Amino acid sequence: MAVCIQEKPFDVSKEISNFSTKVGSSGAIVTFTGIVRNDSGALDHMIIEHYPAMTEIALQKFTELAIDRFELEDALVIHRYGTLKPREIIMMIATAAPHRQDAFAGAQFLMDCLKSRAPFWKKEVSKGLGKWVEPRAKDEVQLGSWRDNFNSRTG
Repeated sequence: MAVCIQEKPFDVSKEISNFSTKVGSSGAIVTFTGIVRNDSGALDHMIIEHYPAMTEIALQKFTELAIDRFELEDALVIHRYGTLKPREIIMMIATAAPHRQDAFAGAQFLMDCLKSRAPFWKKEVSKGLGKWVEPRAKDEVQLGSWRDNFNSRTG
C-alpha cells in the first residue's frame, strides 16, 4: 500500500508499471487517472491546498479500508496539491485484486472517498478571479452507497 501526496507531476505509465511489478497473485489491476477539467473553458488554473498530517492520515485510512473490504492485494493513491493547469494530472488510483470485480469496486470506493472526504480544498481561478469549489451533492450520493462500512470504520 502506498499513499503519496505531492506537488510535483508524476508519470502515470511509470507508476502503473511499478505498481504492477509489486503484485504477484492478482488477476486484475484497475487504474484511474484524474485530470483538471475545464468545464467553462475559462479556467486559468486550480489551487489545491491541504493540511499534510490530516490528509495523509485520511488517505491512508481510506486505502486500508479499501484493501480490507475488497480483499485487495495492493493499492496506490497519488494526489497532487499546489497550482495545476487544465488537463494536468491531479491524481491516480491503482488497485490489484485476485478478481476484477474487487479491483474495480476498490478503485471506485477510493474515488468516492477522495471526492467526498479527503481534506483537500480546491480553488478555481478563472479570468484572475478565484472561487472555492463547493462539495457536490452527487458525490455524497455516490459515497452513500458505501455508507454502512464507511461510517463504522472512519468515525
